[in-house]
Amino acid sequence: VWLDPNEAAEIANANSRKAVRKLIKNGFVMRKPVKVHSRARWRKRQEAKALGRHMGPGKRCGTREARMPSKDLWMKRLRILRRMLKKYRAEKKIDRHLYRQLYVKAKGNVFKNKRNMMEYIHK
Repeated sequence: VWLDPNEAAEIANANSRKAVRKLIKNGFVMRKPVKVHSRARWRKRQEAKALGRHMGPGKRCGTREARMPSKDLWMKRLRILRRMLKKYRAEKKIDRHLYRQLYVKAKGNVFKNKRNMMEYIHK
C-alpha cells in the first residue's frame, strides 16, 4: 500500500471506511504491485544438489537413520525380491518348493540384492 506523503494530514483524518474509499478514489492511497519472489536461486541450488553438491557432512542435520531409515531400505529390498520370486514362479522358472525355500531365505537376509538372488537361482 502506498500513502501519498503530501496528503499525510488528510489521510490521518480518515477514520471511517467511507473516508478511506474516498482517499482511494482520489489516488492518495494506492495498492502497489506485488514484489517478485523469484525461485531461480532455489532452482539453481536444487540442480547442484542433484549432482551431489551442498550435501557434505557439514550440511547434514539428521542421523543416517533419520535421513534414510534402514527399515525403509529393507522393505524396499524385500519387496523387490518377493516380486521377482512371484514373477519367476508365474513363468515356471522355479517350482513352488524352490519358491518357498527362496522366500524364506530372502526374509532371512541371505540375498543382498536382486542380482545376488538371480545368481543363486541360476547356478
